[in-house]
Amino acid sequence: MMRVGVLASGSGSNFQALVDALNVEGSPARVELLICNVPGAKVLERAKAAGVEAVLLDHKQLGSREAFDAKVVEALRARQIELVCLAGYMRLVTPHFLRSFPGRVINVHPALLPSFPGLHGVRQALEAGVRVAGPTVHFVDEGTDTGPIIAQAAVPVLPGDDEASLGARIHFQEHRLYPAVVRAIATGRVTLSGRKVHLTELL
Repeated sequence: MMRVGVLASGSGSNFQALVDALNVEGSPARVELLICNVPGAKVLERAKAAGVEAVLLDHKQLGSREAFDAKVVEALRARQIELVCLAGYMRLVTPHFLRSFPGRVINVHPALLPSFPGLHGVRQALEAGVRVAGPTVHFVDEGTDTGPIIAQAAVPVLPGDDEASLGARIHFQEHRLYPAVVRAIATGRVTLSGRKVHLTELL
């Protein structure tokens, strides 16, 4: 069974989706740890309710990005975490962090990358007038949402959509897609060669 750690900063809806889908009998992966960098974030309550160990590391108290990420890496390694999932994690990870988990850090983004990276992906898509939006799960590299793409889901943009309505439908697909990708990684159905990802099947 693959041991999964989740890094989150906010409400934790994707954390909850991962826990609900993975922390069940017969799952090939299990969420074993949450690391949160924001005191009082709702995701901490979700972890407590789900019985998942939570570690609060307030980035404002830990100085540089490098010093903070060193603490994060230490916590993940202490729990023998094999795959790191970013879920609404509002920090860029450092090269040291990525070297510590090569090819084992993934993220979900609410837009069809490489279009609309960074903040407010849903808003960017609406402002661009696209007809199809959706989430992307990708490996994390040193750029902002520039890592190799693992899987995406198409969400039609409907007449009258605003950021809230389109965002809600994209989040619904995120909650389906993200656990499916984790299961695929845990069962050896995802391989990475350079920037090319081969995915045999999503379950």
